[in-house]
Amino acid sequence: MIPLRDNIKSKTFPFINWALIIANGYVFYRELILPSPKALEQFTHTWAVVPSLLFASPTHHWITLLTATFLHGGWMHLLSNMYFLFIFGDNVEDRMGHIRYLIFYLVVGILANGTQAYLSAGSSIPLLGASGAIAGVLGAYFFNYPHARVLTLIPIFYIY
Repeated sequence: MIPLRDNIKSKTFPFINWALIIANGYVFYRELILPSPKALEQFTHTWAVVPSLLFASPTHHWITLLTATFLHGGWMHLLSNMYFLFIFGDNVEDRMGHIRYLIFYLVVGILANGTQAYLSAGSSIPLLGASGAIAGVLGAYFFNYPHARVLTLIPIFYIY
C-alpha cells in the first residue's frame, strides 16, 4: 500500500519536517557528487554505523549513530523515506511542537541505529538511512491519530 494523503490538517507550517527532508536530500546530493566509488565507500564507512567498529573500538565515533540517519543507499531508499516523512511528519510536528519533534526524530533515529547495530554487532556492513527515524514518526502518528483516515493506493500487482 502506498499512502497518498491523510485527513488530518496541520495548524502550523512544518518547517522542521521540511528542514529534515532538505537535509536528507542535501546529504544524498553530497554522496552523489563524490568523485569515485572508492570515495563513496570511504565516506560511508566514516559516517555510517559499522557495528563491528562501533562496539570494538572505544575511539570509534559514536556520532555515527546520528549521522547514519541522514545517509541513504540509493534514490528509492531516499525517496521512499522522505515520502513517508512528508505524508506523516507534518502532523506529528504539529502535535509535538517544532523543537520536541526535532529532538524526537533525532532520538528515535539514534535508538533505531543503536538497536540495529547491537543486534548485528559482529557485522562490518555499514548501516545507514532514516528508516528507523521514519518508523518512530509513523508510530507517533498512529499513536496520536488512531482514527485518522489515510487514502492509499494498492497496486494491482501487489494483490496478485
